[in-house]
Amino acid sequence: MRRAIVVVLDSFGIGSAPDADTFGDQGSDTLGHIAAACARGDADTAERSGPLQLPNMAKLGLFHAHRDATGTVAEGVNLPDTLTGAYAHAKEISSGKDTPSGHWEIAGVPVRFDWGYFLDKTDSFPSELLDRIVDAANLPGVIGNCHASGTEIIARLGEEHVATDKPIVYTSADSVFQIAAHEEHFGLERLYELCETVRGLLEPYNIGRVIARPFVGNHRDDFARTGNRRDYSVEPPTPTVLQKLAEAGGEVVSIGKIADIYAHCGITHKVKASGHDALMEATLSEVERTARETSDRTTMIMTNFVDFDSVYGHRRDVPGYAAALEHFDARLPELFAALNDDDLLLLTADHGCDPSWEGTEHTREYVPVMVRGAGFTPGPMGERGTFADIGQTLADYFELEAMADGESFLPSAA
Repeated sequence: MRRAIVVVLDSFGIGSAPDADTFGDQGSDTLGHIAAACARGDADTAERSGPLQLPNMAKLGLFHAHRDATGTVAEGVNLPDTLTGAYAHAKEISSGKDTPSGHWEIAGVPVRFDWGYFLDKTDSFPSELLDRIVDAANLPGVIGNCHASGTEIIARLGEEHVATDKPIVYTSADSVFQIAAHEEHFGLERLYELCETVRGLLEPYNIGRVIARPFVGNHRDDFARTGNRRDYSVEPPTPTVLQKLAEAGGEVVSIGKIADIYAHCGITHKVKASGHDALMEATLSEVERTARETSDRTTMIMTNFVDFDSVYGHRRDVPGYAAALEHFDARLPELFAALNDDDLLLLTADHGCDPSWEGTEHTREYVPVMVRGAGFTPGPMGERGTFADIGQTLADYFELEAMADGESFLPSAA
C-alpha cells in the first residue's frame, strides 16, 4: 500500500510571489513578518513569548524554504544544521489567491479562468440577485450587502438579524458569497438550504464559493461563529489527483473543510472536525484507521488547518498566529510517530494571509513544500514553478495517469 498524508496550513505563506505586485501584495510575508514580530517582542502574550519556535518544521526545511523564497533568514531564527525533510518554495499560477484556486492547483488543476467577483465595497451584490434570493427563499429581506470581516459584521448586525430574521450577506476580495445566520433563531438547516439556493442562483456570476457562517450568542458582545461552517464550491474544471485516485480504487480521506473545497469530488471518506487540536486528532485517527482497515489500498489523507487563516490571518492577529504555529509544531512528533517509513508526508499551504498586512484579505505569496518519507532525501528541491508540482508528484507516487500541469519531484527510487 502507498499512503500519502497531505497537510495544508491554510494561509501560511513564506514571502511575496513574483506577481505579488499585481495583487497589491508586494512585500507581504506571512512567516517572515510573524517571526520578526516575535523577535522584537511584539508577539509576547500570556500564551507565548520570545522568538518564533518551530523546531519540527525547521528540521523539515521550513526556514530554509523561506530563506530561498525571500533571500533572507527570518528574524530570530537559527537554521538547523541537519534536516529531516526535503523542502521547496512554490509559486501559484492560478488567476486568484483564494482557497479553491490554491487547493485545486495543489491537486494538479490550476485555475486559468477568471472568477467572478463582487468588487463594490458597499452595495456589493446586484439588487436583482438579492431580489431573486429573497423570493426563492421566502425571506423578509437581507442585511449587510458589503465587504466585511465575518466576526466584525456579526457583531455589528447580529442583533438586527435576530430581531428581523433577515440573514447577513457579505463578501470580500475573494470570489465568495457569505451568509451569516444564528444557529438557533434562524436555524442551521435553514441556513444550509439558503446557501444551496444561492449556489444555484449564482451560476451566471461565476462565483467560486457560497459559505454558510452560523453563529450563536445573545448579543453583540458574545456572538461567536461555530464549527458548523459549510462551503458550497463549484466543481473543479478537470479531474484532480484526488478524483483520479478515487477512480482508480484508492481511498481519499478528507478532514475538515477539504471535501467542501473540492465540492466533494474524489472524496471516498469524509471526517468532520473543527479547531486545530480536533483536526490533528482526526488526522492521527485516520492514519491509524487506514493502516488497520485499508492496508492493501492506496490511500491519501488530506487535512486543512483552517484556523491559521480564518481565526488569525484574516483577523490580523500576529501573536495568535504565532502561538497557533508553535502549538501545531509541537504536535507534529505525534504525527511523525504514527507514520510508516515509506509513507509520504507533505506539508504545504494554499496562499498567504499576512497578519501584519493592511486590510483583511489573503496575500499572494510563495508557499512552503516540506516532504518526509517515501524515499525523499532531506535537502533542497528548489523553486517549484506551480503548486501543481504537488499534484503531479502525488500522481507519480500513486502511479496514476499524469496530470496536465506540474512537474513531479518524486525521487526516482520511490
